[in-house]
Amino acid sequence: MELVLGAACLGLGAAFVLLLLLIIAKRFLFICTPNEVLIVSGRRQKGKTTAASGFQPIYFGRVWRKPFLEKVDRMDLRTIPIDIHVTNAYSKGGIPLNLHAVANAKVTSNPKYIANAVERFLGRDRAEIRSVAKETLEGHLRGVLARLSPEEVNEDRLKFAEELIDEAETDFLKLGIQLDTLKIQNVSDDTNYLDRIGRARIANVLKEAEIAESNAKADVEQAEASAKQQSDVADQNAETVIIKHKNEFLRLKAEQDALAKQEEGRTVQIIVQARAEAEIKLQEIRQKLEKTRLVADVVLPAQVRKEAQKLQAIGSAAAIVENGKAMAQALELMTEIWLKAGEDAKDIFLIQQLEHVLETVVEKVNAVTLDEVVLLDDSDGKALPSHVASFPAMVNEVLQELKVSTGIDIPGILAGASDTPALQEG
Repeated sequence: MELVLGAACLGLGAAFVLLLLLIIAKRFLFICTPNEVLIVSGRRQKGKTTAASGFQPIYFGRVWRKPFLEKVDRMDLRTIPIDIHVTNAYSKGGIPLNLHAVANAKVTSNPKYIANAVERFLGRDRAEIRSVAKETLEGHLRGVLARLSPEEVNEDRLKFAEELIDEAETDFLKLGIQLDTLKIQNVSDDTNYLDRIGRARIANVLKEAEIAESNAKADVEQAEASAKQQSDVADQNAETVIIKHKNEFLRLKAEQDALAKQEEGRTVQIIVQARAEAEIKLQEIRQKLEKTRLVADVVLPAQVRKEAQKLQAIGSAAAIVENGKAMAQALELMTEIWLKAGEDAKDIFLIQQLEHVLETVVEKVNAVTLDEVVLLDDSDGKALPSHVASFPAMVNEVLQELKVSTGIDIPGILAGASDTPALQEG
């Protein structure tokens, strides 16, 4: 319990100390904002003996006020708008003018002149500063108007404002005030002097405008006439140049056409000559080709045939010689066999040649062709067998004709061949 109470007391003590520090900071800590200047007064600055040595301006940052020894005041540096109306202010020539202007002024932040503002406006509100600045401007405005004519004031307001600023700047700096801008809004007079000047000038301007318009119209007409004349001359010159260039073009075209035809004729001659030369070369090539073809188609085949015939003749002669030799030997052998066979030699020879004889007989029979055969049957079924049996009969008839014409009895030889001793020996 005592610990809790002790902690509570410590907390309250810390809060009291913190609150006390905040109160002290609020009362003795001053922070300078960008649109103000802090004036610290109450003690003499070292090394300064002027009236301004009793304070110090602070333009930025923060400052701690020493209790009971220093005082800190704030001076507002924001712009103060001033509306100025001046009536019956006599200008050069004695013409009373009414003038409306708007100015913007502020307490200067220049360290060189801040002491003037501190001495005159420290602790005073913005309305008092506006009033002093307005009265000062009105006084200088009347002084500047007295040196300028109404025409100068009305026509060159920028010049009037610049002269007014230059006139009032010295007094404003003495007051510690800075004049930022000054604009003349309106200039008028109760005697309508400016209106009459304006009407006269308007009339002069209109007259000058009419004269200028007439002169301009005359200048335009003269310029048009001159331009038309120059245009006609230029057209003629251009037409002449065109005709000249056209003739030159035709001449050049004719020359080029003549050259082209000449070159074309020369080219044709060259082509014809080249074609003739090519044709001659082609004929020569054809002639050589034809000779080659004749050699290939006639001479070489003839030589080959000749050589082949020669070789064939040699081969044929050799074959004939060999065949003759072989036949002679065969005949000798046949003669020997024939002599050995005696009376049966004839039959043996026929038996040896029987196959060829029978083939000849069959070929003769087969050579007989019948386009269409009509068989008449007596209902006994013998017509077709009789027709079929006619083919062997035809063979027999051929053999009988062979016997009659040659004396060779093939059926008889075939019938007695089994009883022939010579056949058995063979």
